[in-house]
Amino acid sequence: MTRAIFDFRAGEKTLQLGKTTRIMGIVNMTPDSFSDGGRYNIVESAMERCLTMQEAGVDIIDIGGESSRPGANRVSPGEELDRIMPLVEMLRPETDTLLSIDTCKAEVAETALRAGADIINDISALRHSPGMAETVSRFQAGLILMHMRGNPSTMHLLEPSPDIMSEVIEELQISLDKAVRLKVSRDRIILDPGIGFGKNHQENLLLLNRLPQLAELGFPLLVGTSRKRFIGAILDRPVTERLSGTIASSVVAILNGSHILRVHDVAEMKEAAEIVDSITLEKLNRC
Repeated sequence: MTRAIFDFRAGEKTLQLGKTTRIMGIVNMTPDSFSDGGRYNIVESAMERCLTMQEAGVDIIDIGGESSRPGANRVSPGEELDRIMPLVEMLRPETDTLLSIDTCKAEVAETALRAGADIINDISALRHSPGMAETVSRFQAGLILMHMRGNPSTMHLLEPSPDIMSEVIEELQISLDKAVRLKVSRDRIILDPGIGFGKNHQENLLLLNRLPQLAELGFPLLVGTSRKRFIGAILDRPVTERLSGTIASSVVAILNGSHILRVHDVAEMKEAAEIVDSITLEKLNRC
């Protein structure tokens, strides 16, 4: 499919989406994330990772202080801030790259936005913290609304959805309506189907296959398949050996309309996306 073109705004910054695939790099400031828990929860190592991603051409750096792996327990806003704020404060003066904060707590969002963050990546799609939309609106930040079934501590125990595509679309539409009602500008919103968040392997595959249906809501799409469990199930590979599966699933996401890929391996995904974009642009030019 041909991706729609958007000018996504976050604070005073604008990022064009659609002509080329944008890359969001993951930085987990946690000891227990499913893929790289404990590797970057020291601020110096996290800073080095951010600068390496920037050299590789990352478009957005996504910083998280609370694990959302299946079975994960919640942490307090204070602990989450203790994890992420030293990096935000160190990184912001060193880069103009868009900084995203992976949080569903309004208190954390407000502190990070005051320190110069640009985007809030809310995996609860405004369901967890009543003040989140108002906070995003007040700072004129960007907002990513992700669909999640249940919550991280229980989502892996849920029964399959009767119709996962309809569930994702209907529930994200509710979150969209809430965000707009609370004065979050439409050009500051991105949607994420939440691959792996309360969905089984077949549901993840179906969501990737039917991504154009989500695009019909009229917003930019972000997809994160990086190192996810469904890739390991298909390939019988541990989390450290899922790069090829991540690339393959991300290529499908691009071809089905994803504007942004959320990934651990920035350099490799940047190259893969560039090839896909070059092929599809050449195809359009010949039509």
